[in-house]
Parts: sequence; structure tokens; C-alpha cells
Amino acid sequence: MGSVIGDLLPLSIGVAVSPVPIIATILMLLSKRAGSTSIGFAAGWILGIIIATVLFVVLSSTISASDDGQSTTVSWIKLTLGALLLTFGVKQWRSRGGEHETPKWMHAIDEMTALKGLGLGFALAAINPKNLLMCIAAGVSIGSASLATGEVIISILVFTIIAASTVAIPVLGYLVAADRLREPLAKLKVWLQENNTTVMSVLILVIGVVLIGKGIGGIF
Repeated sequence: MGSVIGDLLPLSIGVAVSPVPIIATILMLLSKRAGSTSIGFAAGWILGIIIATVLFVVLSSTISASDDGQSTTVSWIKLTLGALLLTFGVKQWRSRGGEHETPKWMHAIDEMTALKGLGLGFALAAINPKNLLMCIAAGVSIGSASLATGEVIISILVFTIIAASTVAIPVLGYLVAADRLREPLAKLKVWLQENNTTVMSVLILVIGVVLIGKGIGGIF
């Protein structure tokens, strides 16, 4: 299981440092419905990560079992995911430092309800291409490793806890010390908007290269 956890760490960090959900969380915590909306968003974010990951754990374990655990299909999946992430990383790297239009839904956060926050959190985790690709890669890594049921559950929990931490921790912190967090959160939002494109693109590129290497290693 140790090697699987090692494979999951960069993937979980890749999801965790995704700037859009972090900025969305901060905007919700600075909105007039901060408590309920942010809790709904965090719940949707965690739920999206779990569902996307578990789905591909099941699919990849089925593929591996059908080929006695020696399937090259899983390696091709990793190679494809790596290539897609590499493409995203290059595109994001080229766009660093430029003007980025704020998504329309961010302007509506102040009026957002807890239910809408939950739906948005789920969509950003399970539908957003970059995060979905990393959840798929995590699911494939876990499902193809022939782990016992308990080890599969632990692996999914480790991935989810790390991946969801950058959304869950600010929300939990706000519930404990809302007034003291407002100014640091506002400063963090500005920093993320200015720097996270570069950080995220480098991380995606590294993860993409690692997945391509693992895919090639399993094929040849």
C-alpha cells in the first residue's frame, strides 16, 4: 500500500492547490451567507472527490481482475491521463501572467445558498477537467494495485483528506474564528489570483510526466 500512497500524494496535492475552488471558498467566507454556503460548498467538494475517485477505483479494479492483474489497459489509461495533464499544464503555463476573466458564477457567490454551494463544489471536483483527471488517475492507481478492501478504503481516505484540505480547513477555521480570518483570507485570495496559475501549471506538468512514465513502464 505504501507505493500506492506515494503515487497518490502528488495527485492529491494537485487537486488541493487548484486555485478556483480555493478562491471560491474564500469568496464564500467573505459573503453574507458565509457559514451555510461555505459548508455546503465544502461538502459538495468532498463528495465530488470521493465519487469520482471511487468510480474509477471500481472500473480499474474490474479491468485488472479481468486480465489477472497484468492488464496493459491500465498503463494506457495512465499514459493518456498523463498526456492530457501535460497538455493542460503547457496551456496553463503559457497563459500565466495574463489577464484572466472572472467566471460569472463568482459574481453570484454573495447570493448563493447552501444547496447551490454544494452543487458548485461537486461540479468543481467531479466535472472540472483538471481535477477530474487527477481523481481518475488516483482511482486507477488504487484500483489496479490489488489491495485488500481495508487498504482501498484507507487509500481513498488519504487521497480525499489531502485533496479536500485546502477547502475544508478554511471553512472549519471560519467556524472557530471568523473575525480573525477575514483579513488573512482576503490577502490569500489576492496572492492566489496573482501566483497560483504558475504553481498549478508546474505541478500539473510534473504529474503529467510521472503518469506518462508509469504508463510507458507498464506497456514496455
